[in-house]
Amino acid sequence: MVTASAQTSIAIIVLSLSAGFFTFYFIGDLSKTKKKIYMGELASQLTNFVLFMWLGKILLNLSVFLKDPLAILAYPSNSIAFYIAVFLSFFTIAIKSKRQKIDLTRFINAFIHVFLITSFLYEFILIVWNNNTYSIKYMSLLAVLIITFVAIHARVTIFRLNIIMAIGWSLGTFGLTFVMPFMMVFGYTMAPWFLGLILVICLIVIILKKKEGVVNGRN
Repeated sequence: MVTASAQTSIAIIVLSLSAGFFTFYFIGDLSKTKKKIYMGELASQLTNFVLFMWLGKILLNLSVFLKDPLAILAYPSNSIAFYIAVFLSFFTIAIKSKRQKIDLTRFINAFIHVFLITSFLYEFILIVWNNNTYSIKYMSLLAVLIITFVAIHARVTIFRLNIIMAIGWSLGTFGLTFVMPFMMVFGYTMAPWFLGLILVICLIVIILKKKEGVVNGRN
């Protein structure tokens, strides 16, 4: 069974996600048709992420799952399951991009928009509802990133904007792990090695895309 605390957390995430999609649809500078396409792709990848989280939880509790599959429902997903879901999502998106089923640059830009708004509102609700002042530092980082995103999105290429946001978030959250007892994203603890790895992946993507000549012109 899902506990009341877990239900509350899920409700906050759903509310925050709704706000993220809402702002993307009504504020984004794409046509309504393209917005719907990317919102559909984001929803699809979000569904995959949830399934990957379940897969991670099963792998981490395989003996329990083999004995009693339904018992796995009582086990909460931990940070390791979250990491597994993130990397599997990266792999899935990379494959779709390789097969030219999605415009990776545009998709990442849409993801960043929804992710920043969703994360900010999630942390804000935690502060107001649960008086969780521990989230203020991370929420402040998100606020800076959102302001930066809005301020420069019309002045730089989408590719460069994605770079700035990805590195800004990775470096910012990585830095917070050294000034906070633990860094959490959507209730999951972020280990320094994981955030460092995300930063390395971002840099590798930048290097590869530069070799492909993606930085020439606005996508």
